[in-house]
Order: sequence, then C-alpha cells, then structure tokens
Amino acid sequence: MPHFNVHMFEEALDSEVEPATIRALTDALVEVYGERARELAVVEIFGIPRHRWGIGGAPATEHRPTVTLHMREPVLHLVDDAPRHLIASITDAMTGVLGDDIRAHLAVTIVGIPTGRSGVAGEVV
Repeated sequence: MPHFNVHMFEEALDSEVEPATIRALTDALVEVYGERARELAVVEIFGIPRHRWGIGGAPATEHRPTVTLHMREPVLHLVDDAPRHLIASITDAMTGVLGDDIRAHLAVTIVGIPTGRSGVAGEVV
C-alpha cells in the first residue's frame, strides 16, 4: 500500500486542512498511477507543536512541512521516472492545500520498500 506520512505545524491543521490534505495527496498518487491507486492510498497527518520542531539546531520559525511516501520498490518502476512525477505531484498537492509559500521549503521523500520487507495481516507481501 502506498503510505503517506505528513508532518506539519499543529496550528496549520483544522477541519478543512486535514481532509483537503488527505484528498490532495490521494489525488497526487492517482495522477501518477491512475485511478486503481486511489483505494490503496493511506494518509497519516501528524501535527507537531512549533516548539518541538527544530532546524539547524534551533526551533523552526518557518513552516516546513514534510511528506514521506512509503511504497513497494517495484511499483516505482511501473511508470517512467515515477519518483520525479510523484515529487512534483505531491508538491503541487501540498501547495494547493497550504499555499505556494511552502513550496521552497517542502521536503518530499519517496521510500521504496524492497520485496519481502512489508506485510499485511501477519503475512509478508
């Protein structure tokens, strides 16, 4: 399953941002892999209090959300240049929700999980 972990300042979250983020990231995945990916997408959003977020050894002053997408490594080879397309699509999705001022600081990481290193229902998949 493609699994998104999103970290952002707690104060940026509300009843509009949370569902919009879930929809936007799911749509970003669908943009790259097609509609079949929609039902597989998992999005988790973690709000971090500003004083618990540090950059360069000091508390963060600017909102610098991070998005990590974990997915099986072979899936990254189903689409030509998938990581580049995913990073662009995820960046556009997040700026669509939070505003373009986060674009320069948004970190997107794609993690490819090797075959046999993940499982569902106690079974390796």
